[in-house]
Amino acid sequence: MALVEKQNGYSIKSLFKFCSNDFNEFCEDRGIKRLLKVIRSPQQNGMVDRKNISVFNMARSMLKTKKIPKEFWTEAVDCAIYFSNKFSTKGLNGMTP
Repeated sequence: MALVEKQNGYSIKSLFKFCSNDFNEFCEDRGIKRLLKVIRSPQQNGMVDRKNISVFNMARSMLKTKKIPKEFWTEAVDCAIYFSNKFSTKGLNGMTP
């Protein structure tokens, strides 16, 4: 922990994972907030949830605009993901992933 804090200049404020009494005491002693989450649950990750909503809205829009049957939902989602990966993002300073 100290190494990570020294390398990037930030202090650790919260952690996910690790479920042992020793680790609980370690975090409590250092004032680190522990956040437990369910594995593979995008509902607990706001960024992932927003991305999923955007992808589903893009897919729904493609199907509705071109009057394509709902049986092509999977292909529309694949296409929406492909397009969203080609868009530039703020996090990458305007570059595409």
